Amino acid sequence: MDIESLYELFLRNPSIQTDTRRLKPGDMFFALKGDQFNGNQFAQQAVDAGAACAVIDEKEFAIEGKTILVENVLKTLQALARHHREQFAIPFIAITGSNGKTTTKELVHAVLSTKYNTATTEGNLNNHIGIPLTLLKIKAEAEIAVIEMGANHLLEIAGYCEYAKPDYGVITNCGKAHLGGFGGKEGVRRGKGELFDYLRTQGGTAFVMWDYDYLRDMSHDIPRLIKYGTADADLEGHALKSEPFLEVEITKGAGTGLISTRLVGDYNLPNVLLAVTIGKHFDVPDELIKSAIENYQPSNSRSQLLQHGTNQIILDAYNANPSSMKLAIENFARLQAPSKVLMLGAMAELGKESPAEHQEIVDLIGQTAWKQVVLVGEDFLKIPHPYISFSRTEEAKNWFQQQSFENTHILIKGSRSMKMEKILEP
Repeated sequence: MDIESLYELFLRNPSIQTDTRRLKPGDMFFALKGDQFNGNQFAQQAVDAGAACAVIDEKEFAIEGKTILVENVLKTLQALARHHREQFAIPFIAITGSNGKTTTKELVHAVLSTKYNTATTEGNLNNHIGIPLTLLKIKAEAEIAVIEMGANHLLEIAGYCEYAKPDYGVITNCGKAHLGGFGGKEGVRRGKGELFDYLRTQGGTAFVMWDYDYLRDMSHDIPRLIKYGTADADLEGHALKSEPFLEVEITKGAGTGLISTRLVGDYNLPNVLLAVTIGKHFDVPDELIKSAIENYQPSNSRSQLLQHGTNQIILDAYNANPSSMKLAIENFARLQAPSKVLMLGAMAELGKESPAEHQEIVDLIGQTAWKQVVLVGEDFLKIPHPYISFSRTEEAKNWFQQQSFENTHILIKGSRSMKMEKILEP
């Protein structure tokens, strides 16, 4: 079956599922494969559950009248997403970067949604499967789309651009993330820079954090640049304070004035500035930009400030890399509080750089006096240090429950694989 015919079927059954446990009657089931699973084996189960059809790539799982045999299910899903994307003439904004992608995406979505029917990535469905599924969820009435792109190796962003086809792009930053896959810091810049490469060849527009010299260099020769930052930019602003929440004053390019956010940490300043910049570019009124950002409440363990008895907890455990970990620790160190506890999980996907990067974090911790420091994960256990250490988050949770902290500020952060938020579970 060609993509046009498959698309006609999709229009009649515009809901796609890749997990039979979540499948509803009338969904199209795409039998994806992974290292530990083969979706083809669930084709019959999908049909029995009421799937309109099952798209498979192994003929032994064919079911007469109910399956569509293709060469590669994943590539077919991506091709279908590209075809669907091509039906829209609305602006598509792509957001990538080492840190802050999801928070930035949600702020931008909040701002644009005050004026437009805005489609966006749900959660962090930002990979080779999530992005096609996001594109295929965009409805005909959408007026603008915001697509988050994550990557951990070269040519990944370039591939996403081939079916997301962004008109606008943002690289939030290029830090020390996924060093193992990218092959080092310069590899990170080349990988994230694939978004700017696409905009450059397609005549697109880039929103650029002008404070970062490397982003200035990476955005060279893109036909249209819209600059935001603390100086020399189209839109300018600065952080007035960051305790307990970030307050931002916009001084140029918008009339929003002071914006009082619910975000923790001045490292969120670029995210706020970008949301204002994009709002202004798409003619969202100043008062709506301001209210959207002020009403945005972080969730899902991203820079959340939680009250735990008399203690205040910064839960920033959705993910971590050396850059974001450093920023979080430095921000926490500046916090005016008499009693502070660090509970940090190891950082994943750093490859051969992992020992050195974890050592740098230990060295940074040593520059500040803390009430307690708890480090979790094998990467920290391999490094000599004077702090409390556990191999697993469950052990750290047991330790935490045995403490009697009062009037204490606690930072909990770690890579997604560490699931450091479990420390707070009953």
